[in-house]
Amino acid sequence: MSETNAAVSSVMPTYSRFPISITKGEGSYVWDENGKQYLDYTAGIATCNLGHAPASVKGAVKEQLDTLWHCSNLYHIPIQEQLANLLTANTFADQVFFANSGAEANEAAIKLARSYAQKVKATSAYEVVTFSQSFHGRTLATLAATGQEKIQKHFAPLAKGFRYLPYNDNQALEELIGPNTCGVLLELVQGEGGVIPADPAWVKEVERLCKEHDVLLMLDEVQTGVGRTGTLYAYEQYGVQPDVMTTAKGLGSGIPIGAMLATEKAAAAFEAGSHGSTFGGNPVAAAAGKATLDVIAHTEFLAEVQEIADYFREELQTLVTQSSAFTDVRGKGLLLGLGTSGKAIELVHQARELGLLVLVAGEHVLRILPPLNTSKAEIEFCLETLKQITIV
Repeated sequence: MSETNAAVSSVMPTYSRFPISITKGEGSYVWDENGKQYLDYTAGIATCNLGHAPASVKGAVKEQLDTLWHCSNLYHIPIQEQLANLLTANTFADQVFFANSGAEANEAAIKLARSYAQKVKATSAYEVVTFSQSFHGRTLATLAATGQEKIQKHFAPLAKGFRYLPYNDNQALEELIGPNTCGVLLELVQGEGGVIPADPAWVKEVERLCKEHDVLLMLDEVQTGVGRTGTLYAYEQYGVQPDVMTTAKGLGSGIPIGAMLATEKAAAAFEAGSHGSTFGGNPVAAAAGKATLDVIAHTEFLAEVQEIADYFREELQTLVTQSSAFTDVRGKGLLLGLGTSGKAIELVHQARELGLLVLVAGEHVLRILPPLNTSKAEIEFCLETLKQITIV
């Protein structure tokens, strides 16, 4: 690298980065290169659900590193089997496919839906229905599945086989199932799309139509999963039975892992050679996933999450009545959105200067994602910080 370019990063500029470098994380806090402490209410975008470097997960990962780092999925991997058993024991699912991210898990779900229609049902159906303002990933298939033009810009031609309908729109459900429809993919809370929860009656009607036409109901729980909404997965609060569900983010407490869960009926569409991943279900990632679920997948823990979430939401509602900067509170559990009367990104910058990290979810929504084990004292700091924010 020449002297002229010595200060230029070699990392591709695919992220609009904030002007700080994070060098350490512990619990609900991170520190920058200057030693400044921040309350991290982004949780790595709903990933560090037990905070940064939780002791139980750290211990499991260290133990696995002393045993086996990696081997091919051509062999049985005991820790992977244990994680799969935990997931199926605590959800609707019978079988699990492991990947490395939410996008890869959604890719697997899309492939499974097509294979189910074509192999199991012996039809030529290939179309997956998704919804406006959804977000399902940035691979070519998952960005085509995403119902946001800004995500798809400059990547034409998009992968074919996706159709978009308005979210939470009952009338649009008349068009849900077409002659080529093999699956319906939706988020129960649209995180990137503005922290918008799905209407329960609407979701039940989607489920009814999918069951009636034997079309796979696929839930993208990449952001809502692993306790984020107050139950292990958000579908439990909606009283629906999906055929397929995807999970990632919080599953590994920051160690990359994703998974597609399916019923035995849906999983029959895959056989040896249908799909694969070199690193999916890697022993270290699986150890992190198992240790994470060992903490979160308990009634007592999840009850505490819902209790602290209810408290936080009530306090945010009070804040809305007191501050001209904020308009409304939305979301479920600790996946919270705070509507703003000005540009949300400007408020994110102000909060950061005051030692609080939060995110945006669209132009006029702050997204707040505390660790699930956050404390009332930390919530109070967040609230006091937000009270200092003003619309510029």
